[in-house]
Amino acid sequence: MTVRPLHDHVLVKRIEEEETVRGGIIIPDTAKEKPQQGEVMAVGEGKLMEDGTRAGIDVKAGDRILFGKYSGADIRIEGDEYLIVREDEILAVLGK
Repeated sequence: MTVRPLHDHVLVKRIEEEETVRGGIIIPDTAKEKPQQGEVMAVGEGKLMEDGTRAGIDVKAGDRILFGKYSGADIRIEGDEYLIVREDEILAVLGK
């Protein structure tokens, strides 16, 4: 199934950070924070302006991004978890 976000929305797959345990303490999954980094999977066409034109989106599929802790809506597609955020909720694009 392909998903194409509408307008200025972006489909993001969270990037799980590597877990390091110090002192033998194991943190349960329910106590862990969700990562605030992700990979852009798909982008919409851009925000529709009042004059009928579309404003372009600054990110593209494949970009690694940072987003706010409580940004977007969590969704599940074919067993995989994704996040849909608006472009203005993206804080930064990470370089390589």
